[in-house]
Amino acid sequence: MSDNIEKNIDEIAELPIEEKDLKEVEGEVVEKEEKTEEASSKAECKPCQKKTTIGGQALIEGVMMVGPKRTCMAVRKGDGTIHVEEIKQGERVSYFETVPFVRGCIRFYKMLVTGTGAMMRSAELSEEGNESEDPQDQPQSALDKFLDRHSNAVVTISAIFGMLISIGLFILLPRLIVDIIARFVDENVYATSWMTVVLNLAEGLLRMMIFILYIYFASKLKDIKRVWQYHGAEHKTIACYEAGEALTVENVLKYPRLHPRCGTAFMFIVLLISILIYSIIGIFVGEGNMAVNILVRVIAIPIICSISFEILRFLGRHDKNPFCRFLSKPGLWFQNFTTADPDAKIVEVAIASLQAVIPENAEDDVW
Repeated sequence: MSDNIEKNIDEIAELPIEEKDLKEVEGEVVEKEEKTEEASSKAECKPCQKKTTIGGQALIEGVMMVGPKRTCMAVRKGDGTIHVEEIKQGERVSYFETVPFVRGCIRFYKMLVTGTGAMMRSAELSEEGNESEDPQDQPQSALDKFLDRHSNAVVTISAIFGMLISIGLFILLPRLIVDIIARFVDENVYATSWMTVVLNLAEGLLRMMIFILYIYFASKLKDIKRVWQYHGAEHKTIACYEAGEALTVENVLKYPRLHPRCGTAFMFIVLLISILIYSIIGIFVGEGNMAVNILVRVIAIPIICSISFEILRFLGRHDKNPFCRFLSKPGLWFQNFTTADPDAKIVEVAIASLQAVIPENAEDDVW
């Protein structure tokens, strides 16, 4: 770790509001934000100069950025300061993380664990500095002490639990519904190959519908909408960085909040690939009973994730190809529900997070 990067982290961490871009009193902040957004909407965005491998995730009052060498998070604390800290990652990259159609599953799992830990940590940091809370008046319970001692295990278990809920909701539930409906189909018709395809298409459409409804209703929650704003800030900041512009609030605000290489696009690709894979498996294996169908879908999840990861990389690498741009449009459309326009203070946090992971060598993060 270079001394320059460490110095930048120290300078970014714990920045008070008055030392940053906005120095107005509270009554003037809103007015300036409106003027900034109005001016930014009229300004022209520079075209992308390079595609970066840096990606991120929205947190509770914060943003996590994953760079080629470092992973850092920036969180707005309760006292208004921005706290930046590095999330330690294993420096060793296993062989399987570099193998196409294998690396996707490994990276997805590692990102899930890292993201879950960062989310839990951001929730703690966002409460620090609140005048209404005095830590001395709130002694730790036995459970809190246990969780502190075994934080890594708690994060891993939470990530696995979240993954199981997602599998149950988006993979198993649609199949369960289709199997229940299939009981009313004549046995001779049920055994045909074309009926297998029809049932898998119905399952896929049902899975897509559940996902869209989940995202839609989640976007209506006040707390989730705040996270969506940080998600939008993450996209805007990365777009500004890719355009080669200085990372200032004014520059970042003028960029779009939709990004073609977002994780939301990955989820959409997973849904589409699942329809194809499950249909092919159904044709060769045939329709079994409910338990067999569920088991097959669980076993096929790593295959689906791996294929989806490679497709996302391919689309990102050839985003100027008209066909690839067409395939990316559904993922961009989904981001209308998972992102929201941020204000200037939120953008400040995203900028602090990105600045902490930008490599010294500009070639290290090229897509």
